[in-house]
Amino acid sequence: MSPDSIVIVSGGMDSVTLLHHLVKHNQRQPAVLSFNYGQKHSKELVYAQTHAQILNCAIHQVIDLTPFRNIFGKSALVAKEVNIPSIRSVEGDPQPVTYVPNRNMIFLALAVAFAESLGVSDVYYGAQRHDMYGYWDTTLEFLEKLNTVYTLNRKTPVRISAPFVHYSKADILRTGLKLDVDYSQTWSCYKGDSDACGKCPTCAERLVAFSEVGIVDPLPYQT
Repeated sequence: MSPDSIVIVSGGMDSVTLLHHLVKHNQRQPAVLSFNYGQKHSKELVYAQTHAQILNCAIHQVIDLTPFRNIFGKSALVAKEVNIPSIRSVEGDPQPVTYVPNRNMIFLALAVAFAESLGVSDVYYGAQRHDMYGYWDTTLEFLEKLNTVYTLNRKTPVRISAPFVHYSKADILRTGLKLDVDYSQTWSCYKGDSDACGKCPTCAERLVAFSEVGIVDPLPYQT
């Protein structure tokens, strides 16, 4: 069956939950886009593929952006010489060193182009409310202003939606548990080692969410 929307899925718990939400709750049939941009935790892409297959998504494309790795500069997620920070060093930072310059704008521009090519009008991504730090391109203001730009399209208007933009990580986890998401088949840690580090910003948020919900995270941790 032909896709009726596009969803960006990294393989992390936010975007994987979003994919399950769209398919199981909203009865959508999305085409899935994932991006390899040279991230240290590229193992997340395996989990994006896993869930696209579980949910019988007809299309899953992994876009190779590694030739453009240098444009992301000194982001800790990409630059070999920049260490992944601990949550202690970035907590409260509105734009920490883990920020990837203009990443979501680039991803969404490609997703919108793909939507136009497929003749669909809805693009989804897993922006959420960060509880301990923040990124400008996951905010409601970013989403609203970007959608204003896309209304300029004269023939195939596309709308970007982020259903979890006001959700905490724990809210997303609760949503996913109701949808039977297997969180052992997701990846969050920015380091991308065999076991999650338990100390980086995204590990910290994930562990707090599982603690708040009152269950044990099924991922193995180094600490």
